[in-house]
Amino acid sequence: MGDVINLRRARKAKVRAAEAATAAANRAAHGRTKAEKSAAKAERSRANAALDGARITTDKTE
Repeated sequence: MGDVINLRRARKAKVRAAEAATAAANRAAHGRTKAEKSAAKAERSRANAALDGARITTDKTE
């Protein structure tokens, strides 16, 4: 037979874990200096430009 668990406590623990994950993501996103934010933005821009440059286009007007 399985263990008996309190569903109210399990539900609250699940909510706490989700809130902790959200808080960690917010700390990572908003707890950076302006230089770090601009460097990350420049890196995303370079990556997008490289991806667009490597895109293969097909001409379907034949």
